Amino acid sequence: MGKKSKRVRSGAKLESDARAAPAQRPAFEEEETKDNLRFEDPFVEEVAEDEDGEWEDDDEDRDNQSHQGGIDDAGIEIVQSWNPLTGEPLEPGQKLEMDPAAYKMHHALTPEWPSLTFDFLRDDRGEARTRFPHSLLAAVGTQADRPENNQLTIMKLSDLSRIQVETEDDILGEEYNPDKEDSDEEDSEDEIDMDPIMEHYSIKHYGGVNRIRAMPQRSEIVATWSDAGTVNLFNVESIMQRFSASEGKGMSTGSIPTKPFFSYAKHTTEGYAMDWSSVNQGHMVTGDCQGSIHLWSPRPEGGYSVVPSYETNTSDRAVDATPSVEDLQWSPTEATVFASAECGGYVRVFDTRAPHKAMLSHKIHSSGADVNVLSWNKLVGNLLATGGDDGCLSVWDLRHFAGADVQPLARFTPHKTPITSVEWHPTDESMLATSDDMGAYIYDLSVEEDDTAAGLDVPPQLLFVHSGSEQFKEVHWHPQISSCLMTTALSGFSVFIPSNL
Repeated sequence: MGKKSKRVRSGAKLESDARAAPAQRPAFEEEETKDNLRFEDPFVEEVAEDEDGEWEDDDEDRDNQSHQGGIDDAGIEIVQSWNPLTGEPLEPGQKLEMDPAAYKMHHALTPEWPSLTFDFLRDDRGEARTRFPHSLLAAVGTQADRPENNQLTIMKLSDLSRIQVETEDDILGEEYNPDKEDSDEEDSEDEIDMDPIMEHYSIKHYGGVNRIRAMPQRSEIVATWSDAGTVNLFNVESIMQRFSASEGKGMSTGSIPTKPFFSYAKHTTEGYAMDWSSVNQGHMVTGDCQGSIHLWSPRPEGGYSVVPSYETNTSDRAVDATPSVEDLQWSPTEATVFASAECGGYVRVFDTRAPHKAMLSHKIHSSGADVNVLSWNKLVGNLLATGGDDGCLSVWDLRHFAGADVQPLARFTPHKTPITSVEWHPTDESMLATSDDMGAYIYDLSVEEDDTAAGLDVPPQLLFVHSGSEQFKEVHWHPQISSCLMTTALSGFSVFIPSNL
């Protein structure tokens, strides 16, 4: 049974300089860490007084007005919420500020160098975690000014607390309830508001990091695709052990003289496509910008066997089309099957038991727009999501992927810029996250369109919008923290949990 549609929640609003009661804007707090990595605290006090000094308490009216902006009857300027899919382009110098009510948790991080890519590292703290404060591990690659200045950074973020948003009860006080007193004390003990802690170690990495992926079965094994044309494998177990020894005291920073335990330089050019198999441990596939796909398998004596196996520059491609493989995904259920997203509008499905040729090949974009990214649903193995250079997000049923007239199960076209990332929720088969240059978005495909949704500029399945960063590149769900996401953009990282999940 599908869910009824509800209004999308946006985590950003346009900054205003003319409020009757100016919001408090504390300076960003900086953790004492090296390499200019720092946490930002974007919390803004949202409660305002009216001209008589009384607190506004009509939440519904204020919420409705905030989506349109303007001046209310009391002469107070209403802050306008902003959606990158429907809002006007920001003017030069115009900034967004975060709406804390849209998030259960939100933390921002500014690195020295921007990053195109990151991946979460699994830990031993348990699955489906919901209790604050949270802690996570991630591997991050840089895009520095010179090849020799790049790094692979392993970082631990801890004491990630819930956002504390003042409510009417916080301001006026609520009616005394003796039965509630004990439970409030227990809640306050469980969820203490703490300052976030970041620990990190950096490993020298020649060349910018185009893509990072950690092995799902052994997250200490991290693969990087370098813009210098090499694929490197690192074992970061010793760094993860240092984090455990520090016990979250924030004392772990610095550089580690670690070298990759395996490097491969036989791709003819750089690439971005790379994925580990979740079914067959240690098996990987990589693809480059010339359309060559190489299969990786571990050797019993150590190291890897890497075999150039497929070329996507086939006869069905236009003569002037770029053969680049943009993304690769292994099947979540079959050890020998993977899919590719390619320039020219193609998606192909390969079986390693059938060399040199794709099992299925379909041009999903008749316009020839590149397919930038794809994600295979880990809970429903026949569903594949794709994102295109034309801003088109599509969901496909691979059981009906053969034939001349293949149609998607769902297609969403409100995005104004290329799709840069897409990923299915790890535990909810109907939910996925995606990003474009302007923001990160959460779709719930189980939502049914109703009469109230007709004529809307955004699809009813759009559940949440996160914006405020510059040029989003990747978004990932944390595999162990419920509904926690992280994004990387030109301006930095964000870690958050939406309030409506």
